Amino acid sequence: MTELKKHIEEAAKKEGIDLIGFADKSRFDALPARNNPFAIFPEGKTVILVGKRLCRGALRGVEEGTNFSDYNLFGKAWLEDEFLALACYNLVNVIEDKGWEAVPVFPNPCELAPTGVSVADGRPEPNVFPDFEYAAVACGLCEISFSGIPLSEKFGSRQRFHMIITDAELEPTPILEKSICDRCGKCAVSCPLGAISKEKTKEIEICGKKMTVAEIDYEKCKVCKNGACVNRFSPAARPDRLAALCNRTCLAHLEEEKLVGNLFEQSFRKRDAWALDSMGKFAERDTESANVLGGTFSKDGDRSAK
Repeated sequence: MTELKKHIEEAAKKEGIDLIGFADKSRFDALPARNNPFAIFPEGKTVILVGKRLCRGALRGVEEGTNFSDYNLFGKAWLEDEFLALACYNLVNVIEDKGWEAVPVFPNPCELAPTGVSVADGRPEPNVFPDFEYAAVACGLCEISFSGIPLSEKFGSRQRFHMIITDAELEPTPILEKSICDRCGKCAVSCPLGAISKEKTKEIEICGKKMTVAEIDYEKCKVCKNGACVNRFSPAARPDRLAALCNRTCLAHLEEEKLVGNLFEQSFRKRDAWALDSMGKFAERDTESANVLGGTFSKDGDRSAK
């Protein structure tokens, strides 16, 4: 299958896919059936995770607080529904042209409850939504950051993924050994709602890789006015935090410390960061947060460290 894997990787490049990783069936043994991709395709042998970058420029309007709608298109809806979906679909056809079945899977929120009944004993209720965060680690592409977001070696948090399940047995990608997140805690300090705990953490393990993740109050994230978005598939699911202040602060830090590969001529954060409380009012800033975000930011433009 070495030649087939090489053929898939070459086709992925032609489709503009930035990240591709492979995982065998055994790497998903720890997942319950309702989140396991092989519950969708029991005869499958390999999960292929394909990703496209979230261009840094799609976050610029949010970082400046002047344009949010274009992130929702280029960074979210169009990126998942069009750019990445078409690339994934075309790659599925490449695999099926070689005589192997390939199941495309969209990144629906895996925490949603089933919406149907089991059709037979031993089969989970539909819909089975695979855990994409788990898969990102299992496919050797990411680790989970302190703030609970998958980070890749090249882009940090700036990517979105689709999945392919195939009955072709392909060599798995090695699990990412290096650590990208340095657990600096700036994500927690920058959150004006205190949604990310600075002290309470848990250790998660995926395919032998251990990662320390903060306790996160996602109910606070759902009312965040700082770039987090209500999940577009269900308000009950965890919100999209890729453009949130916590993650933008993480992005700025990873670039400054050269912890990611995709670096730029100019720094991401160019001035003091704006921050709002849950009511949409300018958040007060203590010394710790001022050190991370800059001096206090007010509507009239006044900035002064507390």
